[in-house]
Amino acid sequence: MRSSHTESPLRRTCLFLATVLVAWSPLRGQSGTPSQAPQRQVGAQEPLRTAQASRVDRAPRLDGRLDDPLWLQATPISNFLQREPYEGQPPTEHTEVRILYDKHEAYFGITCFDSDPKGIVATELRRDVSQELDDYFEIIIDSSHDRRNAYVFQVNPLGTQRDALITEEQAAENGDGDPGWDGVWTSEARITKEGWTATVGIPFSTLNFMQSRDVVWGINFKRFIRRKNEEDLWSGWQRVYGAARIGQAGELHGISDIGSGRLFIVKPYALTGFTHLPSSAAGTGLTPGTNPLLTAGLDVKLGLRSNLVANFTVNTDFADADVDTLQFNFTPYKLFFPEKREFFLENAGIFAFPMYGDRGSGDLLFYSRQIGIDPITGVEVPVNGGGKVTGSLGNFELGAMDVDTRQLGPNPGANYGVMRVKRSLWGGSYVGFMGIDKRSGNPLDSFNQTTGADTRLVFFNNLVVNGFAAQTRTPGFSSGQSSLGAGFDYQTNWLEVLAQRRKVGQNFNPEVGFLVRTDCICDYVDVNFKPRPKLRGVRDFNFESFIFHAPNTRHVLQTQEWQSTFRIHFHNGANSDDDLADIFIQRLTTPFNIYKNVFIPPGEYHWERHLFSYTSPQNRRFTMNFFERFGTYYNGHLNEASTAATYRANERLSFSFSEEWDRFRLPVAGGTFSVVVGGFQTNYSFSRFLTLSSLVQMDTANTQAASANIRLRWNYRPDSDLFIVYTAGQRFASLVAANPAQFYENRFAIKYTYSWRP
Repeated sequence: MRSSHTESPLRRTCLFLATVLVAWSPLRGQSGTPSQAPQRQVGAQEPLRTAQASRVDRAPRLDGRLDDPLWLQATPISNFLQREPYEGQPPTEHTEVRILYDKHEAYFGITCFDSDPKGIVATELRRDVSQELDDYFEIIIDSSHDRRNAYVFQVNPLGTQRDALITEEQAAENGDGDPGWDGVWTSEARITKEGWTATVGIPFSTLNFMQSRDVVWGINFKRFIRRKNEEDLWSGWQRVYGAARIGQAGELHGISDIGSGRLFIVKPYALTGFTHLPSSAAGTGLTPGTNPLLTAGLDVKLGLRSNLVANFTVNTDFADADVDTLQFNFTPYKLFFPEKREFFLENAGIFAFPMYGDRGSGDLLFYSRQIGIDPITGVEVPVNGGGKVTGSLGNFELGAMDVDTRQLGPNPGANYGVMRVKRSLWGGSYVGFMGIDKRSGNPLDSFNQTTGADTRLVFFNNLVVNGFAAQTRTPGFSSGQSSLGAGFDYQTNWLEVLAQRRKVGQNFNPEVGFLVRTDCICDYVDVNFKPRPKLRGVRDFNFESFIFHAPNTRHVLQTQEWQSTFRIHFHNGANSDDDLADIFIQRLTTPFNIYKNVFIPPGEYHWERHLFSYTSPQNRRFTMNFFERFGTYYNGHLNEASTAATYRANERLSFSFSEEWDRFRLPVAGGTFSVVVGGFQTNYSFSRFLTLSSLVQMDTANTQAASANIRLRWNYRPDSDLFIVYTAGQRFASLVAANPAQFYENRFAIKYTYSWRP
């Protein structure tokens, strides 16, 4: 799907490199495992754990019960150990896993014994949402056996599915792995008098694993018991590891002589409906008034070889993407909004190039929301089509993407090419390269190119050293277009130390990335001391302090923040998080438009703030969080009060509420005002496959203060859906710091997708 824009040397180099890598891979055994896969360093305290799969001639019954005699052919795995709360201790509840396979599929039979079955928490029927408020069981499969990346299959006692990808052993904020990936697999579960049981079937095609003999996979299992806030793992149970540390997983043996698992899915869609836009939409490329919607497109997913997938999309539509959650910006910098579109979410971790260590600033060399969404207005820009190849070839991780968008109002037609290559080293380490090329029809900004190299080096299993170097090319600039950074992250059970240093040039401009600030020498140091006192109900204390120091490249201080925090985590999931001191220095070089016609003038400002917050126990049907942050702010005062609550009436019905009330007194800006931002969400599940959700949001800082989104999803067959969506307001938010005015849109759409495979 390539436009007629002139190809750059960078694009030609990237495409040549992609072609070479796809056509070549190191010598591999018949199992598809690299012949020289990185070897795990097994400590004396935990030898490498192995599991055995048993072959069957037919599939066992996958009804959530384990009464099919076939399950007796499998040797149960039961030697789990606690990661939380008591590292290395036997679990309080017994767990067994049985593994079978036939020519086309792997099967897992799970028995989660429980001494108090009435205490099992099972409330979520919606697929792909967090199950952290439920009991759940998780299967982690490293099918390429590279000890860095894995598929995650999670099921709760209702049989509800969540699947995800773990990339480069990176832990997610809410659940293991990136849930943007969707696979086709089956699951059922039952609560019994002895606990709960589940059956899971995973086709080899879902793993894109082709015909093989003598297969060796990396594998791990995790059980979470919500009411006890207990996490049990089969391997990698040390507190500093967890399920995301694929290098600490065990191995699965016994799978052999399986059939072709080539992935091939053709997924067309059709969409109809209408949209109504106000007269203020004139000039955006959209037509004011009421207009019909009628379009169609196609997505194709093709397995090129084991662990290497190609995705193609034509006339892409994102009607089924969730709306952005409203935020109020307290800073003169950009806000970050996560990607929500399926085409970009799938295997997105391969394209990750964070310009920091494992934690800290959110700068990204590649940020897919810059493609297909106007960064200023949030208006969706039509996508003609695109393609990408993602996966692994031997010890290489590869991602190549090309997307073409057409003109819409002030957005000229553009073509985006992205190339990412990583070479795995030892123990989760890698060295990588990324190239990004944007070609635009805008004569004043006809191209933007970004190149970068990075590395992640793991020593002693708990010391991670990061480094990167990046360069951009933008018309009109000849210098100051580089960014360099390095840091380390050291973690033990009782201490975490993170340090980073970055230098960002004045004209560093990754237009297809996300950059909070330019012209910066940024230093960040964070120390967190985590003792575990023997106090009833208390899991641990955190004494954390960080300092962020950011002068510009001429060594004039722009931003500085020092924060000291005390936290308590309780065994029941409750916690208290209190900022004892949060001291800021901020220099403004231009007026800061914080609210409507309120501007804070340029100058250097000093202020100090404090925070108290509490999160209630997480094993109850009603959970809540509240915080109060108060103190000075830009030579005035600011009080922030926030409340968030969730009530799960039963497994079908839940309500969520959030509200933040910000009260400003800013004599320097001549303004005393309040802002209320919040939302109310309702979810009703008729079944695991038919769900209705609604979200009403309010932001009094905007002229159009209220918005709503109602979405019905019917998953009528695997990977095939019917969506009925109504949106009043705007789905995607602006990425700029100025918060420009956005027009109000009413949109009703019916989208039908059908997944076909030969």
